[in-house]
Amino acid sequence: MLADQLEYVIGVDPHRDRHALAVVRAPSGEVVYETDVVASTGGYQAALETARVHAPGPRVFAVEGSGSYGRGLSRFLSGSGERVVEVSRVRRDRRGGKTDALDAVRAARGVLADRKSAAAPRAGGRREALRALLVARQGGQAAKRAALNQLRALIVTCPEPLRAELSELSRARLLTRLSAARPAARRDPELRGTLIALRTIAGRIHYLTRDERQLTREIEQLVQELAPDLLTEAGVGPICAAQAIVAYSHHGRLRDEAAFARLAGTAPIPAASGLNNRHRLDRGGDRQLNQALHTILVNRRRIHQPTRDYIARRTSEGKTTREAIRCLKRYLARHLYRQLTKAPMPT
Repeated sequence: MLADQLEYVIGVDPHRDRHALAVVRAPSGEVVYETDVVASTGGYQAALETARVHAPGPRVFAVEGSGSYGRGLSRFLSGSGERVVEVSRVRRDRRGGKTDALDAVRAARGVLADRKSAAAPRAGGRREALRALLVARQGGQAAKRAALNQLRALIVTCPEPLRAELSELSRARLLTRLSAARPAARRDPELRGTLIALRTIAGRIHYLTRDERQLTREIEQLVQELAPDLLTEAGVGPICAAQAIVAYSHHGRLRDEAAFARLAGTAPIPAASGLNNRHRLDRGGDRQLNQALHTILVNRRRIHQPTRDYIARRTSEGKTTREAIRCLKRYLARHLYRQLTKAPMPT
């Protein structure tokens, strides 16, 4: 257990402006010292000095949200040679109260209660660049979907004969037609206003599509540098590969492939009752990683004959299609983890 290797755990509950710290003695779980620091370089230095004074032995910082508000502190501590582990946000028992100081204590004791070593914070460098590109692409896709929905809604209600003309066009021809529209001064203000709105939305969609393609090229280049073999796997494109790399982060972050499966939400969860012995899908974990695995399986069901054969065999044995896919997700998580452990993963 991690607690056997330590004398102190410093739990951290980070927020935008201030971080709460709690120094806990590892063998007993006793709270030795509590404080809070400003979320700045000076505050990070104060947190380090607090650890040196009140936790002089072997210690570890347990940071909740090390990829969000705790990112700056985690980076500073790791750069100073301190050991930092990532703590998942835990479900609070409101009967025990809720303050930032209590959350910091719970973060520290959560590490002590873990039977195995906790995960290290996700790495920076190329991996962080990849995460930022994925965030930008996902935001652009959401904006593009919203614009397409607005476009369809306006076409449904636009005046005739414009509605009849636009309804017959494919998406590509529709966007080209609207981008070239030049609404002149008209006596009909409804028609002029509708054409201006349609042209504006079409231009927005063109802009977002161009951005999406550029971001995808950047993502694929980084994937080629970090884990090129992932792109040779059936059904794995650059976006799904990038999501797997972001979750895996770096060698040594996750203890084994079972931890990666738990992170991906693919670990089997018993759902037996009476004579019914079965497992169900996990609704927890990294949902973006889980979605990437689902996308890979959707692609493999189209192009990968072994995947189709496996689903047919398991359904013939009495499994539902959903249960067969759950099994495949678990296998896929194991396979991708092994590929990632062999990847170069430069910083």
